[in-house]
Amino acid sequence: MPEGHTIHRTARDHQQRFASQQLAVTSPQGRFRAGAERLDGTTLERVEAYGKHLFYWWEGDQVVHIHLGLYGKFRNHSQPIPAPRGAVRLRVVGQRYAFDLNGPTACEFVTLEKVAAIVGRLGADPLRNDADVERTWDRIGRSRVAIGKLLLDQSVIAGVGNVYRAEALFAQKMNPDRAGNSLSRAEFDALWKSIVNMLRVGVKYNRIITADPKVIGKPRSRMHASERLRCYKMEACTACGAAIRTWELGGRKMFACPACQL
Repeated sequence: MPEGHTIHRTARDHQQRFASQQLAVTSPQGRFRAGAERLDGTTLERVEAYGKHLFYWWEGDQVVHIHLGLYGKFRNHSQPIPAPRGAVRLRVVGQRYAFDLNGPTACEFVTLEKVAAIVGRLGADPLRNDADVERTWDRIGRSRVAIGKLLLDQSVIAGVGNVYRAEALFAQKMNPDRAGNSLSRAEFDALWKSIVNMLRVGVKYNRIITADPKVIGKPRSRMHASERLRCYKMEACTACGAAIRTWELGGRKMFACPACQL
């Protein structure tokens, strides 16, 4: 499932390429045909990301909610637009660009009340300016649940997935099994800052990069896939060389250094 940086990057790109335009909207697959007909020829006002959710705001307070889930994928195109590939749920064509949406978990019209309900059950999004950090600290600081599990709980922090979980905890040399209520405020603040910085880098480069360019010896834009991460799916710790330990935590495989973190 895409992590928060991918969703925010998509929102940013679609805002730049499609907002304030009357758009051609179709559903080649047919599963969103009625919705596409309703939107065809109308103006997209803005695109907003919250955690792993996207909201497309059209004229007349019409909102389309998209959640990619495990299999959803956007394909972005420039003119000339190619023929639909696979089961395209939604195709949007603007003046210069287009996008196709395949296989989302959700692609639906929602009311303003439903938007509020979706956002209301999510935790703070580290990439949003309105992120309620105090609420997140309150949830974590009162919880006996392992911090490694809390980071995957979208009602605690929205947008963090398995890779950022491992990388942020590694950056703070923090044991993933520590209870949330064992963290000091200073430890939480440092962890939050790591998450925010990592996600921002992800949005900028459209990929997860947590390694330090000074350590790697090259800019992020030139790093190979094997150089971009420090802990996740690594065989050995990039800091001390110890074999990375893996176990299940929160329903996903956790990666951590037994020497630096455990």
